[in-house]
Amino acid sequence: MFKTLLRQVKQYKWAVILTPVWTTLEVVMGVLIPYVTASIIDKGISAGNMRNVYIYGLQMVGMGCLSLLFGILAGRYAAYSSTGVAANLRDAMYRNIQRFSFSDIDKFSAAGLVTRMTTDVSNVQNAIQMLLRVSFRAPLNLISSLVMCFFIHSSLSLIFLIAMAVLGVCLFVLISRAAKLFQKIFAQYDVLNAVVQENVSAIRVVKAFVRENHELGKLDRAALALYRLNIRAERLMALNDPIMNVVVYGCIISLSWFGAHYIVAGGLTTGQLTSLFSYIMMVMMSLMMLSMIVVQLTMSAASVKRIAEVINEEPDMSNPQSPLYEVKNGEIEFKDVCFSYKPGGDYALSDINLKIETGMTVGVIGGTGSGKSSLASLIGRLYDVSKGAVLVGGVDVRRYDIAALRNSVAMVLQNNTLFSGTVLENLRWGKEDATEEECRNACISACADEFISSLKDGYNTVVEQGGTNFSGGQIQRLCIARALVKSPKVLILDDSTSAVDTATDASIRKTFEERIPGTTKIIISHRIISVQHADKIVLMNDGRVCGFGSHSELLESSPIYREIYNMQSSQGGESDFDSNTLTR
Repeated sequence: MFKTLLRQVKQYKWAVILTPVWTTLEVVMGVLIPYVTASIIDKGISAGNMRNVYIYGLQMVGMGCLSLLFGILAGRYAAYSSTGVAANLRDAMYRNIQRFSFSDIDKFSAAGLVTRMTTDVSNVQNAIQMLLRVSFRAPLNLISSLVMCFFIHSSLSLIFLIAMAVLGVCLFVLISRAAKLFQKIFAQYDVLNAVVQENVSAIRVVKAFVRENHELGKLDRAALALYRLNIRAERLMALNDPIMNVVVYGCIISLSWFGAHYIVAGGLTTGQLTSLFSYIMMVMMSLMMLSMIVVQLTMSAASVKRIAEVINEEPDMSNPQSPLYEVKNGEIEFKDVCFSYKPGGDYALSDINLKIETGMTVGVIGGTGSGKSSLASLIGRLYDVSKGAVLVGGVDVRRYDIAALRNSVAMVLQNNTLFSGTVLENLRWGKEDATEEECRNACISACADEFISSLKDGYNTVVEQGGTNFSGGQIQRLCIARALVKSPKVLILDDSTSAVDTATDASIRKTFEERIPGTTKIIISHRIISVQHADKIVLMNDGRVCGFGSHSELLESSPIYREIYNMQSSQGGESDFDSNTLTR
């Protein structure tokens, strides 16, 4: 876990090394000042020698200035290294997340990944800065102060050792109990972030259904759980200060009592007792800083563990040793395919055997949860099969370079996303070096060119975050065009024309036949009207293929298909199945 953290030091290693050096020098200067103070009292003030007062006073000023300078340098290098390591951690996590498969994302959850890259990294950054300064400063200060105390008077210094033992036991009990609570707290941050993320991303739906109070209730419950966990942790950690004060004041009283006796007996000078009081405060402050370090480490240890899980996660999907970089054609074949989203879980797909020739238009239809999207996701290797094999271009998809395969298999989802930028920049997601003419041709094929051209800035129109300045149908057509810019061997439309009218839907399908005849087209839909003119139709039910054939063949051979067709015909209205509309 901490090896993962150390690997991210990289270019900041010199800052990490120099910070303790400057801190050590700062501590040395600070520890010597009380010793010089004793000399001022004993050799200057008590002896009535003003020359010694000036000499030792100048020494104290010089030490104080050096201590200030070393402290500034230590703080500067600590800030530089901690922020740099935090940046490296975020970069390492983000880079590995880009390698994640869909199943890896499901494992951590989007909200959990956001929490790890924000809250957890911030905790680690604060801990690094504290460790580089305080974790060196406090022990050095403690040890140096104790050495000076024993040098001045060994018997009185035993008071400090007893105080340290008492404080150490108390802190160990507190921290061991608080550590478990901090782990629960960070897990609850994931829950809270998930509620906020879901609400913000679906704010239009929330307002449309007047569910603000319901969402507030969800947030209140998540925040209340986090509040209660924090209260429990803080109650424990709040005991730190009272315990510290009892130990400090106990030391002061003990030192005053025994010190007075030694002064009367002549075994201790007034200046030495004054120095011991200074050192006792230094010792106690060091112990207090050490307790803060332990608290911060307890919090950051949970964060480091969560960060390391993301950085060290090996994606369950990777390239083979000698991958193929070219997909020959758009032929697709499923061989005895079974698929489960979780190892050992129920199969979402079972015993799938299909063969689709290059250039065919194949419709996939079935009820909700029948496995349509699961079937399509295996073609582009968004998930890996549990059993069997999926072949594209006559080759198992697991033999291809993942990027090469996905560039040849374009998938358009129903709720696809547009990104901030211009329309043209969004289209070039399909192909970075695509010309404007290539993008325009793709938009013509997706029936998007007409509405884009009517915009004031045309293809340079700015897309707002999430594409909120476009309608659902326009977003779907832009996403289809973005996929077509890739010139894919296989094009999968996962219910991605659901937001367009039937005339536009028919026009898109007709344009596909004319402009991309060599591309294999998989059209997933709930509407038979969208697939009935396909070369073949796959009928899915409960994760299995229960029918495969043309529209007319399935009407004759499949009672399920016939029932769906009759139901949609009666409920959807005659206009949906008007032959004139379909041939536009």
